[in-house]
Amino acid sequence: MPGHRRWHLASSQPIKVEIEEEVFKYQCDKHFIMEKIPGWIERLLMPKLNEITGEIKALHTRIDGVEKEVTSLRSEMMTKFEAADVKFDSLRNEMISRFEAVDRRFEAVDRRFDAVDSRLDSLEARLPVMEKVAELEARLAELEKKVTA
Repeated sequence: MPGHRRWHLASSQPIKVEIEEEVFKYQCDKHFIMEKIPGWIERLLMPKLNEITGEIKALHTRIDGVEKEVTSLRSEMMTKFEAADVKFDSLRNEMISRFEAVDRRFEAVDRRFDAVDSRLDSLEARLPVMEKVAELEARLAELEKKVTA
């Protein structure tokens, strides 16, 4: 199989390494091959591992930058939220103050209506007496006309 590698190190059988349709057969001492394999792996994989390591470091750098930016934005947003809270509290207090002022005005108007109601009740109580006084004055005027006539 192209690109397929198969390692048999557990027995003393020949080792087959298949790389891109070329078959290499080695019949050697197991220790000799065990010494050579790490060198092959190092030569084949180390450049790629170094490249991957560099990419990972670059990603960490970018992640650190993003974390700093997120922290900065969070701090900025918290500052703005706190400022908005202060404004809302100020507006709330102002509205409460205004509602209390309006409430005091309504209470003053209510007291005035109570005073007017009291006066009207007093006038209503006096009305029959005033009617009798007016009736008596009319009779008195008639009597005066009769006496002078």
